[in-house]
Amino acid sequence: MIDDDRPDPRDEPGTAAPRPEAVGANLYTALRAGFPADLDSVAIETADTPAPLRYTWADLERGSAMLANLLGSLELPAGSRVAVQVDKSVEALMLYLAVLRAGHVYLPLNTAYQEAEIAYFIGNAEPAAVVCSKRNHGWVARLAFNAGTKHVYTLDDDRSGTLLDRAAFHGDTQAPVPVAPADLAAILYTSGTTGRSKGAMLTHANLLSNAQVLHEAWGWGGVQREGRADVLIHALPIFHVHGLFVASHAALLSGSRMIWFGKFDPKATVARLPEATVFMGVPTLYVRMLGEAALTKAQCKPMRLFISGSAPLLLETFQLWRERTGHTILERYGMSETVMLTSNPYRPESARRGGTVGPALPGVGVRVHDDKGPAGRDR
Repeated sequence: MIDDDRPDPRDEPGTAAPRPEAVGANLYTALRAGFPADLDSVAIETADTPAPLRYTWADLERGSAMLANLLGSLELPAGSRVAVQVDKSVEALMLYLAVLRAGHVYLPLNTAYQEAEIAYFIGNAEPAAVVCSKRNHGWVARLAFNAGTKHVYTLDDDRSGTLLDRAAFHGDTQAPVPVAPADLAAILYTSGTTGRSKGAMLTHANLLSNAQVLHEAWGWGGVQREGRADVLIHALPIFHVHGLFVASHAALLSGSRMIWFGKFDPKATVARLPEATVFMGVPTLYVRMLGEAALTKAQCKPMRLFISGSAPLLLETFQLWRERTGHTILERYGMSETVMLTSNPYRPESARRGGTVGPALPGVGVRVHDDKGPAGRDR
């Protein structure tokens, strides 16, 4: 008999994510443990390619293995940096997973960076390999070779480039390279608001711990107990924390399908909301979707969570979104150096406060420091 008073599974914490001691220290191994049992089911569906492309979980496993084997064939020193400045694509996500699998360090670079900026990052990080778009290959290769980098590949968002050409000659199975929890997994350069950009060093344990905390805090996997599964609309770039770590890790760790936009389109995104359960965006994306007449409560009914970050969300946007959709945006705060630090509560939804980023996440300590005055003070 069904108990009509039973709790809604969306109100329950997410199912427990794999713990590092159970799956090994390599972050990829932990993410791979979250894949569903049916590896032939769709993991990612592209939303803005000429025709939809559907990548299975097996495709992610095999594709990243081939790329990892290519990196392995280069006989790079353990923990080498791999700098990547390419347009968003599923293959670029596979490259990130491959770098983890190969035991190297992923260095994503904003696609808007120009020659002087790339020269600084390559000179500062000293990558052993660089991957760039074909249109930039000439000047990027010159900078890389002059800095002592021996390997430069190209990768475009149409599944072409020398990286995939070379990877095609390698096997599609690979055992992730053992790493220590404190080994580096990625370096992200800060915005450089107080000087030159600095490389924030994130370890396998850093990234896995944060992914597991968010898995629990935001209810990932909870709906699967009712025979449903989360679906994430992924419309963010993957060269920074929000899109690469927060969004991608959440979906991979929970075995959730992604609807993948190479570039954000408000009309197309609103059209796909009935197929999804989670959306992550920066405030500008919410403002642009509010400009679409199709954004209604009925269109958003299947959604369980809208998350905003990377910039302050105006209270006006927070209130308009709630009025139009019936959903309250969950705002949170993080940094390149730390990933996520604070979050408004997942449940109850009524506890989310506009204009705030919530309390510290489990396992995180925060303090507010006022640096005005001769000595400053904590609050």
